[in-house]
Amino acid sequence: MNPEQPDYLQGLNPEQLSAVLHEGGNLLILAGAGSGKTRVITTKIAWLIRERGFAPESILAVTFTNKAAAEMKERACRIEPACERANLRTFHSFGAWLLRRNADLAGIDKNFTIYDDDDSAALVRAALPSLARPEATRLAHAIARAKDYSLDPDSPDLGAFKGFSDFRRCYAEYQQRLRATGNVDFGDLINLPTRLLEENEAVRRRLHDRFRVILVDEYQDSNVAQFRLLKALAGPEAYVCVVGDDDQSIYRFRGAEVQNILSFPDIFPNTATIRLERNYRSYQSILSIATSVVEKNEGRLGKVLRAERTGGGKPQLAVLANQNEEAAYCIRIIDKHLRNGGSFSDVAILYRTNAQSLAFERAFPPAGLPYRLVGALRFYEREEVKDILAFLALVSNRRDEIAFRRIINKPVRGIGDSSVELIIEEAFAQNQDFVSAAAVVKMKTAKGRAGAAAFTAFIDDLSARFEQNLESLARLVEHCAKESGLLEYHRGQDEIAGSQKVSNIDELINAASDYPATRDGLSAFLEAVELDRAMASGEVLQDAVTLITMHNTKGLEFPVVIITGMEQGLFPRDNEEGEELEEQRRLLYVAMTRAKNELYLTYCRNRLFRGRIMDYPPSRFLAELPAGSYETTGGKLNLAVSAAMATWKRGMNVYHDDHGSGQILAVKDAGEAGVCLVVRFETGRQLQFFPKYTSKLEVLKNNDF
Repeated sequence: MNPEQPDYLQGLNPEQLSAVLHEGGNLLILAGAGSGKTRVITTKIAWLIRERGFAPESILAVTFTNKAAAEMKERACRIEPACERANLRTFHSFGAWLLRRNADLAGIDKNFTIYDDDDSAALVRAALPSLARPEATRLAHAIARAKDYSLDPDSPDLGAFKGFSDFRRCYAEYQQRLRATGNVDFGDLINLPTRLLEENEAVRRRLHDRFRVILVDEYQDSNVAQFRLLKALAGPEAYVCVVGDDDQSIYRFRGAEVQNILSFPDIFPNTATIRLERNYRSYQSILSIATSVVEKNEGRLGKVLRAERTGGGKPQLAVLANQNEEAAYCIRIIDKHLRNGGSFSDVAILYRTNAQSLAFERAFPPAGLPYRLVGALRFYEREEVKDILAFLALVSNRRDEIAFRRIINKPVRGIGDSSVELIIEEAFAQNQDFVSAAAVVKMKTAKGRAGAAAFTAFIDDLSARFEQNLESLARLVEHCAKESGLLEYHRGQDEIAGSQKVSNIDELINAASDYPATRDGLSAFLEAVELDRAMASGEVLQDAVTLITMHNTKGLEFPVVIITGMEQGLFPRDNEEGEELEEQRRLLYVAMTRAKNELYLTYCRNRLFRGRIMDYPPSRFLAELPAGSYETTGGKLNLAVSAAMATWKRGMNVYHDDHGSGQILAVKDAGEAGVCLVVRFETGRQLQFFPKYTSKLEVLKNNDF
């Protein structure tokens, strides 16, 4: 302890303190799992304000979830209340904040609605009506990925997105339709601010003058577009500090780019690197086995975790027959933990794919084990909630095509699909909003005319209620639920299906109670909903075993972790090589470092696959673990097979001096002989080889399968 330092700096370890006190140049904080990075970044914000005299408004700190941003602000404010005035947000929330203040310059409506994935897919179908719903969803996903890479319809690199016959044209038509609504999707929340900063010198100078400190948490999860936004935001005098762990970059499928953190010292000049390697979560035996996995990767900056806790046994690997034995094994581990005084919520069962949860879902109820399945439909994605939100979105922005399509005829008002299309065509032709168009388009039936009149009158009524001094936005939402007919409609659904739709509507009303009954309050509420919908990280854990994918465990920790499915072909898959394989190693590293006290792994010799029992060798990752780093129960492992199967794969092109070129048809477990390769050569001959005993078979370099 240093008595000359403020109290809030006492207790930081030397590396944490160095990171907090660093100034001059830029800073990369490589924060290993469980190393206290949140404490470092929040303390640094408070230190900059309290000790270095930075105005809170000059500090921008961004992260990836609303929950993380709220925690960051709360912890920083505990040290220095002035941190309340700092800009602590998610990337997307910051983008929305900037766009609402510069909407005209960005070419969008200042009351824009944020479209989620479902909304984007619906807009694709509206722009390209010939597409079936699944095709529209796939196209919307591809457009979102293009935006993650900061690619617009005119970008030369757009050809990298395969699988669509005319992706560039489809993307352009989607963008044209999106701009016509005045709304934005999540990609726009990053790319439009970036373009504004890059092209508008006045805006760029204003933002550079304001934000003198920029901090980014979880930087390893940033994508290309977010990296470009950071570069545009960082003025020549800005102090840029990023915190992250290259070994925990596991969201490549969402567009995350690990090169952002690997290349940070090269892109941002005069960067210092500080490594946080002291782990306060796990025992050393767990950290050692996790490190032995990820250190096989070439694309990493390197660090070695050291446990601050002493004790702990070795991780356990169970060799099992099938997924039913795997479930039974997990039940035994849980029972043992309970007998030792633990609780259900201490235990997490991790798997690579959601489909693996089925065996546990079937086995746990008869055994009396409560469980929580992570990944179920989230609150703001539920039908009844989205219906009411659509009404509110249309009140906020009457040009919101997605909201209009969702509720113009729900509950049924006699307005058919053809009439809906007539209204939309009229709106675009006359450059007017959809509610106004619905009031003038002539319906084919009296019921349709009455339905359209009732609908427009209802939207007008909701809009007028902003002038009635309601106590909170909750009263407007409650009125909307009742008078729209949605409350009774979903009450009927509850009676038929035994669902809880009315309860969800009640909860939505509760959520709106924190906002004023003003147009600004409505915009803030809708923005918070859309950001929460995309960034939600799950509900509070109850006293139940957690069933969860490895990807979803990021940021969590449990006393007992069971990692299931350590089979080659499942984790990793046989076709994962290069960067994909390195990301899977990082995924296993993340999974292992969730464990505080006990770590278990399971390997099944066979599993059901598409109704058939398939044999699986051990994961190649098990073959990469050091001997003695774990204990095995249930049988012996033939790790030579998994190592060989990591080299030889079905579909691989090979060459033999005597037989010429060929292709591997099958890779079989040959016991003590290693693996047996079944190869068909260009001559038509089909032969078997045992690589353990021959060196004549070579892998050809042109293997892209």
